[in-house]
Amino acid sequence: MPRVCLATFLMVTSFLPTINHFHMLATNALADDDIFTLDIVSRIHTDHDSIAKASSDFGHIVEAIPNGVFHPTSPADIVALIRLSISQPKPFTVVPRGQGHSARGQALAPGGIVIDMRSMGHGDHGYRANLSSDQLWVDVGGEQLWIDVLHATLEHGLAPRIWTDYLHITIGGTLSNGGIGGQAFRLGPQISNVHELDVVTGMGEMITCSPDKNTDLFFAALGGLGQFGVITRARIALEPAPKRVLWVRIAYTDVESFTRDQELLISNPSSGCGFDYIEGQVQLNRTLTEGRRSSSFFSASELDQLAKLVLDTGSTAIYYIEGAMYYNDDTASSVNQKLERLLEELNFVPGFAFVRDVSYVEFLDRVGREERKLRAAGAWDVPHPWLNLFVPRSRILNFDAGVFKGILQDAKPAGLVLMYPMNRDRWDDRMTTTTPGGEDVFYAVGLLRSAVAAGDLERLERENAAVLAFCDREGVGCRQYLPHHASRDGWRRHFGEKWGRLAALKRRYDPRGILAPGQGIFSAAGGDEAGSDSL
Repeated sequence: MPRVCLATFLMVTSFLPTINHFHMLATNALADDDIFTLDIVSRIHTDHDSIAKASSDFGHIVEAIPNGVFHPTSPADIVALIRLSISQPKPFTVVPRGQGHSARGQALAPGGIVIDMRSMGHGDHGYRANLSSDQLWVDVGGEQLWIDVLHATLEHGLAPRIWTDYLHITIGGTLSNGGIGGQAFRLGPQISNVHELDVVTGMGEMITCSPDKNTDLFFAALGGLGQFGVITRARIALEPAPKRVLWVRIAYTDVESFTRDQELLISNPSSGCGFDYIEGQVQLNRTLTEGRRSSSFFSASELDQLAKLVLDTGSTAIYYIEGAMYYNDDTASSVNQKLERLLEELNFVPGFAFVRDVSYVEFLDRVGREERKLRAAGAWDVPHPWLNLFVPRSRILNFDAGVFKGILQDAKPAGLVLMYPMNRDRWDDRMTTTTPGGEDVFYAVGLLRSAVAAGDLERLERENAAVLAFCDREGVGCRQYLPHHASRDGWRRHFGEKWGRLAALKRRYDPRGILAPGQGIFSAAGGDEAGSDSL
């Protein structure tokens, strides 16, 4: 071994004394590309703080300790890391991590390497974005936060077409899942608003893909839970950005009127005469009488008014339609009349329409403000046993009766419950994300609850299990969003008729099974060929 290489090798391995695996990687690879390999290994951090941070995610439910955390400065570094892995007789697993906002291990790599995607936003490369104002798209790195993309595009009077409720997460993270929010009824999820991707596959190949080029990888990666590659760039569709928003919440005491009005509001998504954003919430009675007496929307007196409505009507729950009308200076004079006409068509409880006039950014970043409150109260970095479901429209009333008026009727207040409809034709079935079939409308139901006290996690997990058991027993036909399944058979059932195609794509783009092992969807690295047991 040349003296300079030996010195570099000793320097690199000196900070990895407890991980013989990396010592062997560097030694085996030196004969072919010594300095290059040592440079990649030198970017793998194994200090206690790095390992601890990468061992858990937002859910704080599962823990998986990696052997190291990789800090790339460019997509080429990710290519090199993956090629280093598959060059070994027993490859190490690799998973990208943005903000780690997954709940059940999608961003974890037990015994493998976690790629800290956010490190590509630092150093010489900085913020990676390229905007085309005439063609209405922006190219952004997969590591970028949606909140940063918002501010960058607003400088040109533009914004992405579809948003999740929380913007302090990465482009690659949401596109690996789907990306849903209040605009999805008219524009589809975020994955339906992407023109092009750069993806680093499990073969260490950087592939540019789109609906017209390398289409199988494009549709597999969108909603693909990280199984087919690492998204390093996305071309996101834009539209002219409004300046202001009328932010509305209207209350219901019966689920039939609530769902009927929601479905009316999404029935003509291209008309331009209704809300630009539609979501819904369910507040169980104990949430209003015993929950936190603060809100990013309601004032204290309005919360008291809602609590009195619960007591006066004996309702098990209060339902809200949350809507938003966007406007600019040229439409400011007419937007209030437009809202009044729309509200006249709806059957909410008289006197229970609440309106706020806010900036576009203030509306979009509303959950970011709530996060700051929760952090200050010590209620953010706690376990989040979230359960997200897509429920067919024909079964939503059965779900309400069995879950909100049954299983969760006496549940303690702990977080947020979402319930709102989306149009099925705004989703592309070629993408990996699964939705209920056979109906033109389905509901997103999110039990976004937190374990803030002793015993909460176990109780919430039992309630989630009871909800899933109810859905199975009653044949509700729901699908999980941000899915978690404990067995390979569970994943087969989840993907349904897509399973065989996805298994074949896994064998093509990640045959060694090194990508995103934490969810247990396919065979792990070092075993049989990924997907070989899938057909």
